[in-house]
Amino acid sequence: MTTKDVIQSYFSSLQQKRGWEEFLAEDLVFTSFGSPNKQLRGRAAYLESTKRFFAMIVSVEVRDLLTDGSKACALTRYELRRPDGATFVSDVAEIFAVREGRISSLGIYFDSAPFPK
Repeated sequence: MTTKDVIQSYFSSLQQKRGWEEFLAEDLVFTSFGSPNKQLRGRAAYLESTKRFFAMIVSVEVRDLLTDGSKACALTRYELRRPDGATFVSDVAEIFAVREGRISSLGIYFDSAPFPK
């Protein structure tokens, strides 16, 4: 699979809410470039740290996808549902590296203001 294929398949699986975790490498490096910056190493640590976010996803739209070799940048829009039932939209820039058909690194840039504290 090409880098583009991997990223498109990841988002398709994420939209369907099944199998998206399989696109993540065991040694995934995740960086959130919010304030403060946060970095995690390992798929298990990433999944544990982000389970609240993934549980909030109502829908995800890939607005643009650029690839160059093993790297990709996706501009995405998530519709999310807070625990109180209110929904909101979050636009995110996601930077990926793909190795051997798996996402080996992921960095995200987003506005954290609408997220519940």
